[in-house]
Amino acid sequence: MNYKGLFSCENKIAMVTGGGGLIGREIISGLREFGASVYAADIDREKAAGRLDDKIKFLQLDITAEDSVNNAVDEVVGQSGRLDILVNCAYPRTTDWGAKFEDIKFASWKENVDNHLGGHFLICRAAAEQMKKQGGGTMINLASIYGVTAPDFSIYEGTPMTMPAAYASIKSGIIALTKYIATYYGKYNVRANTVSPGGIFDGQPASFVESYSRKTPLGRMGRPDEIIGAVMYLASDASSYVTGENIMVDGGWTAW
Repeated sequence: MNYKGLFSCENKIAMVTGGGGLIGREIISGLREFGASVYAADIDREKAAGRLDDKIKFLQLDITAEDSVNNAVDEVVGQSGRLDILVNCAYPRTTDWGAKFEDIKFASWKENVDNHLGGHFLICRAAAEQMKKQGGGTMINLASIYGVTAPDFSIYEGTPMTMPAAYASIKSGIIALTKYIATYYGKYNVRANTVSPGGIFDGQPASFVESYSRKTPLGRMGRPDEIIGAVMYLASDASSYVTGENIMVDGGWTAW
């Protein structure tokens, strides 16, 4: 066997939802460098426009709308003939996202769960059905350390930040949904896995960065590009016998 091409995504067709986001942009660049033709799917064209070229095309997508999801998958298949890789980074949320637990309105809770977890259900189902037709494919959902462990609220003290309750519930739901898809579609050679990042630096207050870093064995927050390796592994044939797994990319946060 030639192991040199084990991580190659050459001639693969990929879609990245939330392609204009902090992590989505890096994943798109990684997939492109590993040879894939990539659709940067996002509700906001401006966020994704800076990375478009002959191997990266923009795709209008609102994962909270079923028609938008189905049309996006149909457009990819209509243009490229197949969909080999789906990476879900989309992160829809309401304007009151980040409210403290005691202040969360029930309507807001339902809307966030419906849009984020529900949106992942819609796009995963549409992609899985296409992959089933074509004889296989792989999907990677972005979850979080807070999908598997409780938040440490002490790191937010002295900042306007908190960990939204819906976020933890949604991310744990995404992990469970992914395992379900892995077992349901496994017989069709469709693989489904999650990647759970720890805290990624994005200009957070210095006191938060310091508190977070102190709790992490590697002593720092992560960078967006440090998620790429796990995604490339799961997108390529290097993980051909891996499905239903959740890879932690957290600097050891969950190892304590």
